[in-house]
Amino acid sequence: MNEALNILLIRLKSIGDIVFTLPAVGCVRDNFPESRIAFLVSKEFASLLQGFAEVDEVIPLDRAPFQRKQLKAICAETLGLVRRLRAGRFALVIDFQGYGETAAMTWLTRAPQRWGSVYRPSRRWAYTKWAVRNDRLHPADWNLSLVTQCGLKPGTVRNEFRLPDSARNAAREFFAAHGLDATKATLFIQPFTSSPQKDWPLEKSLALGRHWKSQGLQVILGGGPAERAALEPARQASFVTSAGVPLLTTAGLVELSTLVVGGVTGLLHLAVAMQKRVVMLIGYAEDEPGFPYQHRDWAVVAGNAVPADSIPVEAVIDATTKAFAAAGLTLPSRLAIPV
Repeated sequence: MNEALNILLIRLKSIGDIVFTLPAVGCVRDNFPESRIAFLVSKEFASLLQGFAEVDEVIPLDRAPFQRKQLKAICAETLGLVRRLRAGRFALVIDFQGYGETAAMTWLTRAPQRWGSVYRPSRRWAYTKWAVRNDRLHPADWNLSLVTQCGLKPGTVRNEFRLPDSARNAAREFFAAHGLDATKATLFIQPFTSSPQKDWPLEKSLALGRHWKSQGLQVILGGGPAERAALEPARQASFVTSAGVPLLTTAGLVELSTLVVGGVTGLLHLAVAMQKRVVMLIGYAEDEPGFPYQHRDWAVVAGNAVPADSIPVEAVIDATTKAFAAAGLTLPSRLAIPV
C-alpha cells in the first residue's frame, strides 16, 4: 500500500506490552511505507518509543490526574487529548490494548478505520474491525495477528529495538562512575518483576551474583525507582546496583552486558528486542504466554503449577554457564562448562 496516511497506534502501558507491539509496528510500516505513524502511550513510558524506528511521532498521555482523581486536571487532560487526536486527522487507528479507555480514545479520533483487540463483545462498538483476544498466543504474535486479521499483509517479522546514542552514552558513564569496564564480561540481574509471584528471590539472585563475581565477571543488579530499598542487601554485599536510573539508561546497561537474567518482566523482553541473550526464569509455565520472543529455549522453567521462586540456584548457574559459552565467552579454566 503506497497511500500516505496518518496512522495512530495505541498501547498505553507497560514496558513489556509496549515492546510486544514492535513486530506489529514493523508490519504496519511495511504495508504503509509512506505513511506517518504516531503512537499514543502513557507519559511515563514515552521515552521507550525512542527505540521504535518506525514511529514518527509520540503522543504522551499524562494519566497521573486520573490516578489521583483530580477532576479539574482530568477534564483538562481529556479535552487536550481529544483535540490532539482530532487534529491528527488519522485515517487508521489501531488499539493494541483493547481496554475501555483505549476503546473510547479510538472512537473519539473519528478515524474512518478503527481496529481493535477485543476482550469482551461490549467494546466492539468502538471499532470498524476487531479481533477477539487470544491469550494463548505470545502477546507479540497476537498483536501481529490483530493487524493481519484486519487486512494487512504479513511479511518478515522484526523484533528490533534501536537504543538511542544518548542512552548508550549514559550507560557508559554509569559504568565508568561505578568502576566497571565496558569491555569486560558483565552479568545483569533483574531480581524483581511487576508481579511478586513471578519474582526469583533476591537471596538467590545474590547467590548467582556471588558465583559469577568469583569467576571474575562484573555483576549489576537492576530495579526500578521503587526497588532501591529492596536492593539494599545487594549494595551491602558490594554489588553495583542501578535501581532508579532512567529506563533508557537501564536499556543501555543491558546492551553493555553480556547476559541478562530475571523473571518475566518488561526489561527482559526489551533485552530480547535488543538482540541480547537472556535467561528468563518462569513459573506456572502452562499459564505464561510471555516466554522470550522467538527464543523459548532461553527460559528456565519451574514447571506447571510451580512458582518461579522454586527454581534452584544451581539450575540458573547451569543455564547461565551454557549461555555464556554460547556467546563465545572464555570462562576461567577452573570452571567446568556443562555441555
